[in-house]
Amino acid sequence: MTQTFDLIVRGGEVANHAGRGMADVGVRDGRIVVVGDLSQASAAEVVDATGLTVLPGVIDTQVHFREPGLEWKEDLETGSRAAALGGVTAVFEMPNTEPTTTDPDALADKLSRAHHRMWTDHAFYMGGTHQNAAFLSELERLPGCCGVKVFMGASTGTLLVADDDGVREVLRNVRRRATFHSEDEYRLVERRPLARTGDWTSHPEVRDAESAIMSTRRLVALARETGARIHVLHVTTAEEIEFLAHNKDVATVEITPQHLTLTAPDAYERLKGLAQMNPPIRDAHHVAGLWRGIEQGVADVLGSDHAPHTLEEKARPYPASPSGMPGVQTLVPVMLTHVANGRLSLDRFIDLTSHGANRVFGIAGKGRMAEGYDADLTLVDLKARRTITHDAMASRCGWTPFDGFEATGWPMATIVRGQTVMRDGQLVGSAVGEAVRFQETL
Repeated sequence: MTQTFDLIVRGGEVANHAGRGMADVGVRDGRIVVVGDLSQASAAEVVDATGLTVLPGVIDTQVHFREPGLEWKEDLETGSRAAALGGVTAVFEMPNTEPTTTDPDALADKLSRAHHRMWTDHAFYMGGTHQNAAFLSELERLPGCCGVKVFMGASTGTLLVADDDGVREVLRNVRRRATFHSEDEYRLVERRPLARTGDWTSHPEVRDAESAIMSTRRLVALARETGARIHVLHVTTAEEIEFLAHNKDVATVEITPQHLTLTAPDAYERLKGLAQMNPPIRDAHHVAGLWRGIEQGVADVLGSDHAPHTLEEKARPYPASPSGMPGVQTLVPVMLTHVANGRLSLDRFIDLTSHGANRVFGIAGKGRMAEGYDADLTLVDLKARRTITHDAMASRCGWTPFDGFEATGWPMATIVRGQTVMRDGQLVGSAVGEAVRFQETL
């Protein structure tokens, strides 16, 4: 009897935990049921993947989609639109909105706004503060919460937790892996006078490498003291990579495409405010250190730290210009270009964009292309040559630090739980985004 499916992705090269080879992917009820030869099977929808490579759905575990409160920069729909166009199937969104995501009502509001309005699946971080630290073990278990996020360096409203006692209190109360922006606020305050008006090359001097290293050393010591697990976001220094390599039992590591690709001072001279983010783009010594972290397995995930601001805001003279850059739509083509150039293997790309997120965050049913998992798939053309441009960006901010970047490797289709949401650079169907589930909170 002929097998029937809701969806078959046919004729592509499949790349997953089993290696690479020609295979079809059969989907029923939003889940993968077969990876193999389905040439004799039929389906309600068939996606022709001839000439394409079929990857597990890319998961971006750090985005700022700015809603509620800052919708002139981005909102959940426009941010997820950019994600889907970039081949991303799920995103974890940050708590520094207005109001901040620090209580059950704020989380519920975001989940309500996102349901079937976002093009991708999604989860939201709960911000850890001095005020809610005692309740974090309950807050982190709420449906749709990917974990607790703490800013040790300057952020929005009450989200800053700069002191050891505050960080210690957060770590004593969390049970899941806690996520940190690790820069030493006290050193940042001391160094603010080093900012040269209108000179973005002074940004990595104000927020120097020592600010990050000091903070990460403090953080790991506190994690050991409290018996907590931590995840260090957007690591930017060679010294942190070396230090964290010896502390992998408690710490997982994120690196961003922009910190692997852009280099100071060139980026600041060329892009000015568009290159400004926290922690900063750093010099070649640190970029080489980050690549060692990729090659030696210290890095666990890639996150875009998509953090849009308007061009008008970015044009203010430094240091009045805000920090942050978009990146969710460019993560896949930028990193596939590193694959094409021999800097990164495709297997390692998959590990950093899907398997790693599955491990670090304990995602239920996502992060692998295997029977029983959600049918989240990113179809790419590894040989396609495209130029990244401002005009092609779906983010409300309308720009990218990679304008003019010649990419080799491009996302051609995005499938979320068996539903095609992007094909050949166009959104298709309707927004289907639902909340991601986690093994520790089922």
